[in-house]
Amino acid sequence: MIVLSIAVRAKPILRTRVVIGPAFLPCSIWRAGRVQVLCDAEQKTPIRDHVLHILPGLCYSVSIIMQHKIRTATEPLLVLVRGGGDLGTGVAHRLHRAGFRVLITELPQPLVIRRAVAFASAVYEGQIRVEGVQASLAHNLNQAQELLQQGVIPVLVDPEGALAAELQPPVVVDARMAKRPLDTRINAAQCVIGLGPGLHAGHDVHAVIETARGHNLGRVLLEGSAEPNTRVPGAVQGFTSERVIRAPCAGVFIGLRRIGDLVETGQTLAEVSQQSIHAHISGVVRGMLHDGLVVSNGQKVGDIDPRAIVEYCFTISDKARAVGGGVLEAILLLQSGRHHRGSEQGRGQRSMSDVV
Repeated sequence: MIVLSIAVRAKPILRTRVVIGPAFLPCSIWRAGRVQVLCDAEQKTPIRDHVLHILPGLCYSVSIIMQHKIRTATEPLLVLVRGGGDLGTGVAHRLHRAGFRVLITELPQPLVIRRAVAFASAVYEGQIRVEGVQASLAHNLNQAQELLQQGVIPVLVDPEGALAAELQPPVVVDARMAKRPLDTRINAAQCVIGLGPGLHAGHDVHAVIETARGHNLGRVLLEGSAEPNTRVPGAVQGFTSERVIRAPCAGVFIGLRRIGDLVETGQTLAEVSQQSIHAHISGVVRGMLHDGLVVSNGQKVGDIDPRAIVEYCFTISDKARAVGGGVLEAILLLQSGRHHRGSEQGRGQRSMSDVV
């Protein structure tokens, strides 16, 4: 950090915050006619133009003086992601790599299908690494804090969503993909973001991210809802519902093939209560429910990728990356306050800078 000393004509006593670039910075105007602005060192180059722009009539000369270094205690923004499935993992992975501190909450028995690329798998395995980013199960907040300090994403079991109230993180992302309203509230944090249908921007959350494949995938919606759930999976090489593996009856699920296995049409993949489940198409097993879970009749228990590229089973999907990018955009947009408050998308919204 550096301290900038700026000479001014007027000599009031004022302590406020000024907008310099994307940031709200502390500003003190002293009786002797000096303005002190705290800012990051890398902002010193454009600072003169910004100050002259925001303080017209006051500034007649601007001098940038490196008086002394100031160590900031500000930590990266904490984001709580509810749901560590493949989409939630795409969000958490992108935010983690962008420098955010990310914490994931999950159910005691996550019903995640794409287990090889889902941080929720840490609940079963203790830890999982997805594209170079590690997530580990934490049994309490102290363990979670230790993991965050180590650069690891903590995963906590929190079926009731109590941690959001206890932690009070500035950002909460509902990545559970329930496709219907649950317990997400717009006042749960300064910035609340929801994925997919079932949540209304401006009412349930501050922003909704479109999750339907197509032209609008990953789009940030500051008003309204995402496209409604059609109950038909997105097409991959022309296959839709055929890709999905469903339970033939209620009972205990047992997988007979592993994620990454190449299979042919008609091959046995799994069983529920001793009833076999067969592949409807050829391809690679991209996802499979964890063994021993109790499922209902017709419940999704796996999926097959007809492209048959094994690598895709162990990397984040294009869809999850797009959704993760949408969440990152929404956080920065709401934090900066650059969205148009009077426009069609931004009407009635408040930025994080408004709330802080």
